[in-house]
Amino acid sequence: MNYLSSLIIKKNENEKSFPYNLPIFKNGLEIKFKKPITFIVGDNGTGKSTLLESIAYKMGFNVLGGNKNHNFDSKVNDNVKLADNMKLIYSCKTSNGFFFRAESFFNFSEYLEDMAIENGKGMFNAYGGKSLMKQSHGESFLSLFQNKFRDGIFILDEPEAALSPERQLSLIAIISDLCQTGKCQFIIATHSPFLITLPNSQIYEINGEKLEQKQYCDTKQFNLYKDFLNAPERYLKYLIKK
Repeated sequence: MNYLSSLIIKKNENEKSFPYNLPIFKNGLEIKFKKPITFIVGDNGTGKSTLLESIAYKMGFNVLGGNKNHNFDSKVNDNVKLADNMKLIYSCKTSNGFFFRAESFFNFSEYLEDMAIENGKGMFNAYGGKSLMKQSHGESFLSLFQNKFRDGIFILDEPEAALSPERQLSLIAIISDLCQTGKCQFIIATHSPFLITLPNSQIYEINGEKLEQKQYCDTKQFNLYKDFLNAPERYLKYLIKK
């Protein structure tokens, strides 16, 4: 099921500061969510995280990570200015879901720890029954994905950040299984060449002012990894000074 069918960001001719100064947002933007999994890929600084953070904010999720019920401190920054001109169009409205932000996951884990001190360790039941702070970074990521995600819209910003290649394959299986229930929709910003191979997904690549729909094998990130691993010496001779 796709709860969210599209989003529209109107052009703002009166605003020249961040994030409207990023090429992808200068002329407005429209994205159609045709599959249960949508990937946003592109180089650093192109606007992927800014876009996802604005969607999460528009949905009422905590911008440091979590859902509408996670009320720990989250200072609103300039990233979410996009939400002022953003329209979310739903085919089926839901308030369920989660915003996962790798960059601030520690803040979320710390918040859960504080809540467990106040309300008991039962707070960890929805996260595998164990404190996220007492697991490795990658293990805590997977504990969240495996136990907390059930139904709704899940917005993931670089979920591969703490995961080994093997664990990224585990994440592929988790997302695939969840989507087969028909109750989950994923919007994911990633640099992982593994994740974007997920079947029944669509990929949008940010290239300057363009948002281009591509097959995984045609994305820049997939081909760079592939070319480098096939012949690393071709790259290293230019990168390493002798």
